[in-house]
Amino acid sequence: MHNDNLHATQDKGPHDEGPREWISVDLPDPLIDGQAKEVMIRGRVIALFRQEGNLFAMDGMCAHQGGPIAEGVVEHGCVTCPWHGWQYELATGIQTINRQPLQETFQVRENDGLVEILI
Repeated sequence: MHNDNLHATQDKGPHDEGPREWISVDLPDPLIDGQAKEVMIRGRVIALFRQEGNLFAMDGMCAHQGGPIAEGVVEHGCVTCPWHGWQYELATGIQTINRQPLQETFQVRENDGLVEILI
C-alpha cells in the first residue's frame, strides 16, 4: 500500500511551506463510491475516500485521540470517527461542532487511472 517512488510533480505547498509532490497511491482494487481506504505515504497514515464520485484525502488519524478515520461512517460529505464520534468535513477537515479545521486535508486526483495525493 506504500508507493513513494512513483510520479513526483512538485507544487508549492500552502503557506509557503516548501515543495509538495504528487505521490501515486498503490490501490490493489479501485476505490468505489462510498468506500474509504487507509494508505501509508512517507510514513503518514492517510484516509482516502470516494463519495458521490469525488475523491478526498485527509490525515488518517483523528485529531481527537488518533482514531482510524478511514474506518468511520461517511455521509452527507462528512466522516465520523469510529472511536469517539468526532465528525469532519471531507473537503476541508473542519470539525463540525467547533467549526475548526482540525484534520489536515490533501489534494487528490486521478491521473491515467492512478490515484495521486499531493503531499
